[in-house]
Amino acid sequence: MRRSEFLRAVDDEFSVRASALLNDLVLTPLGNRTAMEALDFGMPPRDIWLALCEEMDVPSERRYGAGRLEPRGR
Repeated sequence: MRRSEFLRAVDDEFSVRASALLNDLVLTPLGNRTAMEALDFGMPPRDIWLALCEEMDVPSERRYGAGRLEPRGR
């Protein structure tokens, strides 16, 4: 998962709450960092996404592959 895919997934899943969750919610599995702090620290976006999903009780069927764009038609 790339950073852009992570940010798109957070926005798609949490919409108006996305910014607050990224900047304010401290996640214990990420070393007591917010998601943005973890990104800046260099943690893999996929790990941050899964920690955020776990904390926010996102159903497992909405966790995998989130944030990926549909393939372009040729």
